[in-house]
Amino acid sequence: MPQDERNEVGSALLAGLGGAASLLASVVGGWIAYSRLAVNHDMRLPLAMQAERRIFSSPRIGVVSYYADTQAEGRPLVLIHAINAAGSAYEMRPLFERYRSARPVYAVDLPGFGFSERSDREYTPQLYAQAIIELLATQVGQAADVVALSLGCEFAARAALERPDLFHSLTFISPSGLSASRQKKASQQISGTAGSDTAFAVLSFPLWSQAFYDFLTTRPVIRYFLQQSFVGEVPQDLLDYDYLTAHQPGARYAPVYFVSGRLFTRNIREAVYERLTLPVLVLYDEDAFVTFDTLPYLVNVCANWTAQRLAPTKGLPHWEQPEATAQAMETFWREQVKV
Repeated sequence: MPQDERNEVGSALLAGLGGAASLLASVVGGWIAYSRLAVNHDMRLPLAMQAERRIFSSPRIGVVSYYADTQAEGRPLVLIHAINAAGSAYEMRPLFERYRSARPVYAVDLPGFGFSERSDREYTPQLYAQAIIELLATQVGQAADVVALSLGCEFAARAALERPDLFHSLTFISPSGLSASRQKKASQQISGTAGSDTAFAVLSFPLWSQAFYDFLTTRPVIRYFLQQSFVGEVPQDLLDYDYLTAHQPGARYAPVYFVSGRLFTRNIREAVYERLTLPVLVLYDEDAFVTFDTLPYLVNVCANWTAQRLAPTKGLPHWEQPEATAQAMETFWREQVKV
């Protein structure tokens, strides 16, 4: 190709790239403006459960909200939701409703979610573990069966390792921290969290942080991510509540720590899971966001760990297979735990 033709092609290419960059900048700028001017960040949030909502607070964790139904007698059941862009106690609603007439049941909104404090502060695994400890120690008041979901399992495990006297048993639904790739990374750095400082700096940058979060919590995006966790259709009530709880003052602060990876612990299996002495049940199957590569090893080396596959499910068996989930937990409580 002659030199002049190459120059023309290069110029056309640069012009095309410049036009694409200009269009992208216009789209991003438009969304930032839309986020600031048109998105309602203070929607009315209904209760996740038709139950008494209580609060407690401390200097270390701030104000924490939780739901309680304590009319029945028996050992308390405490429910810990997952962490995501629109997390809340609503994720544990099927279990709360199932057991509220049979035993005292508690479901917490973890710091940064639901009705709990959503201030602009540092969110860490230690903060969440402390919130669980203080809930059990000051509000529940006796050793409980604790059921946690996904990343919430890591926080519950940390709390149980620190204060085993507050726990009677642990049930982990689709727990994070069991993938082989994560353990490989852990071997390279056996401490701290798995987050990226660069990712956090970018995602939390004031100019676009709210706009980015608003994009993640549009109805289509929430539905897309929820659909990854369901074999069947996404329950409309869960989708609706996720949308509302994501449109509250300060809703973006905690999720930024999650999305940038700062709430995951690199070596959670070796540092925490394997050191637990309480009875632990894992309920799992397929999951779009975590894998369970090292679960067979964990069950093999830790006599207090058992696992049951609930298929076909994709991370939320207590929503899609409530009977099988309840049966597995009740068998565990009856046979693995002295009642």
